Parts: sequence; C-alpha cells; structure tokens
Amino acid sequence: MGLDNFTAQKRASGGGAAGGLPTTTANGRARTMFSQGRQINKTFNNVKITILCGFVTILVLRGTIGIGNLGSSDADAVNKNLIEETNRVLKEIRSDSDPDDPADLEINPNATYTLGPKISNWDQERKVWLSQNPEFPNFVNGKPRILLLTGSPPNPCDNSIGDHYLLKGIKNKIDYCRIHGIEIVYNMAHLDKELAGYWAKLPMIRRLMLSHPEIEWIWWLDSDAMFTDMVFQIPLSKYDKHNLVIHGYPDLLFDQKSWIALNTGSFLFRNCQWSLDLLDAWAPMGPKGPIREEAGKILTANLKGRPAFEADDQSALIYLLLSQKDQWMDKVYIENQYYLHGYWAGLVDRYEEMIEKYHPGLGDERWPFVTHFVGCKPCGSYGDYPVERCLRSMERAFNFADNQVLNLYGFGHRGLLSPKIKRIRNETVTPLEYVDQFDIRRPVHGNSGSRS
Repeated sequence: MGLDNFTAQKRASGGGAAGGLPTTTANGRARTMFSQGRQINKTFNNVKITILCGFVTILVLRGTIGIGNLGSSDADAVNKNLIEETNRVLKEIRSDSDPDDPADLEINPNATYTLGPKISNWDQERKVWLSQNPEFPNFVNGKPRILLLTGSPPNPCDNSIGDHYLLKGIKNKIDYCRIHGIEIVYNMAHLDKELAGYWAKLPMIRRLMLSHPEIEWIWWLDSDAMFTDMVFQIPLSKYDKHNLVIHGYPDLLFDQKSWIALNTGSFLFRNCQWSLDLLDAWAPMGPKGPIREEAGKILTANLKGRPAFEADDQSALIYLLLSQKDQWMDKVYIENQYYLHGYWAGLVDRYEEMIEKYHPGLGDERWPFVTHFVGCKPCGSYGDYPVERCLRSMERAFNFADNQVLNLYGFGHRGLLSPKIKRIRNETVTPLEYVDQFDIRRPVHGNSGSRS
C-alpha cells in the first residue's frame, strides 16, 4: 500500500497523532491558491517562450541572409550575444525555482534552522493513537514493527551503470525486507531543499515517524549499502532501553574524538519524543550554503582527522554526542558486535573463504550482515576508489547475497562475478523437503547471534 494511501486510511480510522504533521485547513487553501498561481505563471512563461523564440528566429535569419550595413563578423557577434541572452532568459523562465517560493529565500544565519513546528508531547499522542487504532499495532507477534528507509537522488546517475547498481541495491533490500517482514520506503524526493545531500535523510525520518505512529523503529540504510547476510536479524530486544542504535567504536568516539567513530550509513531510530528532539538538535548544521560551510569549519576544528569541507550529517552527530554527552548518550547504543555497517574493502575479497568455513546468520566478520561501499559513489562522477574496483566489488557483494535468496528456489550464480545462474537443486528431494532444508527464514544453524 502506498505511503499516502496508508496514512489516509489510518487518519480516516480516527488517527489523531498523525495530525502532528504541519498541515492545517488554512494552509491547504493557501497551497491550492499558490498552486493555481504557479500554473498561471507557467502559462504566461510558455507564451513568453514562444514569442521569444519567434523573435530570435527572425533576428537570426536577418543576420544570416543579409543586413547590408553589417559586416559578417559584426553579424556573428550580434547573433552570439543574442543566443547567450536567449539562453539566459530561457533558463530563468524554465527554472524549477519560483521567485515567490518561500523555500528559495535566503536563510537568516542568525535564525536557528528547524525541521518543522516544535513537537513536545509525541510519546503521549502516539500512545493515544495506538490505543485508538488497534488494527495498527506497533508490535506484531511480539516483535516491534520496523520500517527500512533508503533512497537516492531524484535525478538520473551520471552514468547508466550507476543506475544499474542502484537497481541491484534496492532489489537486495526488498529481498531482505520481504524475508523478514520489514516494511520499506524508497525515497527519491528532497522534502526540504536546504537539507540535500548527506542531510536529506533527516526530514524524511521525521515525517515517517509522525505519519506512521505504528512503526516502532525506523532504520536508515544508504543506497550504496547491501545486505550480505540474508538470515541475520537485528537483536532488537537488546536495545529495549535505547533509542538510537548505530555502528561505531566508543574508544574512537570518546578517547580520540575521531570523525569516523560512528557511521550514519546504517542506523535505527526509535519512534519517540527523544528521537524527535535529537533530530531537532542535529539538523541546524545542515542547511546548504554559509551555514553548512561555517559548521564544517567547527567540525574540522573539533574532530580528529576530519578534512576541511562543509558539514556532513555524520560529523555533526558525532560532535553533538560529544558536546552534549550527558543529554544524549544514555539512550545511544554503539553497536560493533555484528556488522550493522561493514566496510567493503576488507570483506568482498574474503567471500569464498566465508562460504567455505562459515554460514549465514552470523552477521559479523565471518559472514557480514551489511557491506557498505563507502567512497565508491557509483552514481556520481567521482569517488575515492577506482571505478573498476568498486563495480567489481559491488557485483561480488550482490551475487554473494543473491545466492542466499536463489538457493531457496534451487539456483545460484555460476560465480560471484557472473550474472548467469545454474540449477543446484537435487531433483530427488521434494519441494517441501527442500524448503525445510534451505529456508533462510528458519535458520538451521541455531541462534543467529551465536559466534560459535
């Protein structure tokens, strides 16, 4: 069910907490009038484009086929200037931004940026909503409901191979969520123009918390991260007293103040007031432009090893937890017993060894839960590693994980670098016997968290 339809159904059934989203009837009328105004402006813009193009055509033809009092070089100069001016006007007319759009106004650096209206009683509102909507429980069969959030930029990749691997990445995530009963949202929209890039996840997380009060945990996973242990399940009962679960190392965080002490490519937020408060405290370093640039200088000055560049969400979270430790850290669980985030460079070349010695369901260095391709950026035009190495490694990771799914149906890839598959099922075994033997939803290796 789509997110909008799902939310509408819950509100129709009496959901009051979802009303925490910043929408009112007056605002709805204002948006309608604003939309109509923009439509009228677009119509006038199209008329202006038509008139302008016709005018340019006449002038260019006159300059080309003969204005007797102009030399050829002068005519070329006039035409060049005219074309440049035309392109400038057309760009302005066709721009996605609108002069009357408040989102395009410059941000006042003296004003604190906010994700939305301040919410201070979310726990109580959510509790009431859950009691009024028992058909949307936050626990199912004793397990908390999880929503996996991921996404990619709204525009195509700089190269077609990048789009191909984004497709493989979402296929991998859908497979894992389908197997483990996890809901998934793939976002390709910037909900806030100021929080683009690294920061785009924050407004989306907040919106999902408020519009889906039945979700207990929202799990962010970067588009360049893949599940490579399709059996392992996050031990959520371990985090009953915590609201943020993130991969990292306490010694790097508190002793060294390292900018890579935590990794925000994969983390879980509990749907609660504490999380909304942390998002409110986290976001003010994120608006693009002078604010993000100045915040970057602060982060570089205070975090060990951080290069000089604009503020990123990971460094900002680390700085926040260090500078306000007493306020936040008692609810933060820094996880490193399994690979909630596994750095790809030390893993992908060991897959054959893992297959020979170990089995899915371990989640740690023996069979990594998540393999994250930090620094590869297959969708962009730059990266920290050679493109060939990244693509080869991503193909191996995808096929390593995909084999665990294909095995359910009696197939597997011919090799970790091959898209071709082969039949592996023993045809003397009945289908139900085969499922019982290989079904990764029911691990045959005992406790998935065991390190034996």
